[in-house]
Amino acid sequence: MTKYLQLFEKSSPMSTLHNWRRPEIMLLLLAAAMPLSFGVWQALLNNFVIERAAFTGAEIGLLQSVREIPGFLAFTVIFVLLLVREQRLAFLALIATGLGVALTGWFPTTAGLLLTTLLMSTGFHYYEALKTSLALQWLPKETSAIWLGRMVAAGSLASLVAYGLVWLTSDLLQLEYHWIYLLGGSVTVGMVVAVWLLFPEFPQPHNQHKKLILRRRYWLYYALTFMSGARRQIFVVFAGFLMVEKFGYSVGEIATLFILNHLLNLFVAPRIGKLIVRFGERNALTIEYIGLILVFGSYALVQSAEVAAALYIVDHLFFSMAIAIKSYFQKIVDERDIAASAAVSFTINHIAAVVIPVLFGLMWLVSPAAVFWCGAGMAAVSLLLAQNIPGLPGKGNEARLGRISTSGEAGVEPA
Repeated sequence: MTKYLQLFEKSSPMSTLHNWRRPEIMLLLLAAAMPLSFGVWQALLNNFVIERAAFTGAEIGLLQSVREIPGFLAFTVIFVLLLVREQRLAFLALIATGLGVALTGWFPTTAGLLLTTLLMSTGFHYYEALKTSLALQWLPKETSAIWLGRMVAAGSLASLVAYGLVWLTSDLLQLEYHWIYLLGGSVTVGMVVAVWLLFPEFPQPHNQHKKLILRRRYWLYYALTFMSGARRQIFVVFAGFLMVEKFGYSVGEIATLFILNHLLNLFVAPRIGKLIVRFGERNALTIEYIGLILVFGSYALVQSAEVAAALYIVDHLFFSMAIAIKSYFQKIVDERDIAASAAVSFTINHIAAVVIPVLFGLMWLVSPAAVFWCGAGMAAVSLLLAQNIPGLPGKGNEARLGRISTSGEAGVEPA
């Protein structure tokens, strides 16, 4: 048990509870609950929209842009927290995610998919902002990257279950899409309700600001977050679409790719967390961004279905290193800013994400390769930004160049 949790339990009436009813265990279970539905939605999406809704690159780009709108509006979670406790709101957000997925297969039209995606995505993005906030509040700074890696691994294990479910129900049982979506969404809802009943309300170590906060000294974190959101869209939206449109991958084959991704992540993600603790955030992100430049450039040139599949797997593994952005921020942030900053960072992450799928969807109609070359350029910009992370980041040492005073920041209390 971590030092923080030892102190937490000694000073809390919850010390008499069973050892497993701890904040980090609840975070692991919630991290597993989300992919059980979202993994089903993601694995089926490209085949579903092509086979049932006759989507082209333009429509899939529109759908993915709509999916990112709630991420762009994630800052509104701060206002909802004036009415609902952070932990409870995380439960409600996950239930909304499951309901959105459960309904997806019953509305195979552009309008229907836009509405169900909006419901699913609102829950998904609220939960992701709250998960980051709660994790950074409850986990100790010295080892948070390890716990964040374990949360990624828990999500990967749940994703394996989800993709295995897709393969079993689609390839072996030959179920219709709407039954598979319904099953995936229902499992998430059921799991969240169980966690809600089994775990207590955990106190927060620091009172959180209930207002929007933008601090100048967090500029490097904001820049890394913005580029991460822009770059990730290339993988989320267009890499999978490439597999289906260009190489003709079936639902079962896409699910198999996802299974391989998360099977590897199950073992790699916790080790990535340990490497970040040992070698620092700058080195971890440098490896990630160099790798992504090579991967995106290869996507633009690939002509082999097998090579494309290998790139897809490597691509997914590199994204696990984004844990380093969160652990870097935890070291520089004022503890009272965490909830507000997590919400604002999700909005920053999705500024480009709202626009890129639509614009790049149109670019895809002209040149799919150009989409991936743009992704390589985004990774190169991220690489330059990562070099500005100090070896020992902390308050007052947020960046190697462009360090900003912590006093007198407009609109917020000085850090």
